[in-house]
Amino acid sequence: MPRIQIPKNGPMATLVREANLYTSANESAQRISVIMPGRELVIVGRSGPWIQVFANVDAPESRDANMPSIAGEQAPVPISGWMLDKGVVDVNTPHGDRILFGEAVSAEDAASESNPPPTAAQEARLLYVRVVEMFPKSPLAPEAMWRAADIRWQLQKADASTLPSAHEQAPYLRQLMDENEMKDIQKYFPRTKWAAFAAYDMIDNKLCGDWQGQEKCPEKEAGYYVKFADDYPDSMRAPEALYKAAWRMAAAGDMWTADGNDSRAKEDRGHAEELATRLETKYPDSVYADRVADLMFKLQADIQIYGSSRE
Repeated sequence: MPRIQIPKNGPMATLVREANLYTSANESAQRISVIMPGRELVIVGRSGPWIQVFANVDAPESRDANMPSIAGEQAPVPISGWMLDKGVVDVNTPHGDRILFGEAVSAEDAASESNPPPTAAQEARLLYVRVVEMFPKSPLAPEAMWRAADIRWQLQKADASTLPSAHEQAPYLRQLMDENEMKDIQKYFPRTKWAAFAAYDMIDNKLCGDWQGQEKCPEKEAGYYVKFADDYPDSMRAPEALYKAAWRMAAAGDMWTADGNDSRAKEDRGHAEELATRLETKYPDSVYADRVADLMFKLQADIQIYGSSRE
């Protein structure tokens, strides 16, 4: 199929349903493609209940460098055709941002089910992308951009976990997640909870794939989580970060004990207790305060955290 430039001489639009694209404004005409929800459309003509559109059928189109962008995927292939004007949301649709965001949330919920529709996650991501691109001034845009980026991040993370390299200790030896969209969130929506969420996700790219019995791994990882809690103390993720840091320091203590280094074991367990106390003091209402209370109890009772606790 020859590539063509998608025109900008009409309103940008998208779909909240799956729709057939035809060669002419007639359901008996040849069907060109099936357009899934969230794909970018530009409306270039109308005929009764029909609209003529250019549609991107592969991936979101990259945007101007000065605008929030959701890129990094395969270049789109715009095609032209006719579809029924049904389930179409364009930039002039009243409450269009809310309609698209609501549909995206529904698709994301469907993607989290035990037997999800095969395209639910991708549809959710595309719909969030459209909120950002079609309604950049919407109060929903920051969250939509975050959700789109996070869906992509989690899909990449799941794919990377199936590769043999996932067990490599050093991060640079593994397939890492693309950070561009996360960094865009921090760039365009700084000092927001969405920027903090992006920073938290990006810790994944710094973690060891497999500790391989090396205490440096949990110690370094604890440092990353502590830095997050220092940088984003008001984030919903801060208590979780402190818990993960405390647990890792406790685990490192167990690893030092197994290696016969009681001095380093005592030091790391001491750090774990300090972090646990910090969590309980600063975030007493967090569910992680309860979890860290359990961790503290085990530390004080000299119960092993990492590995088997059976004596």
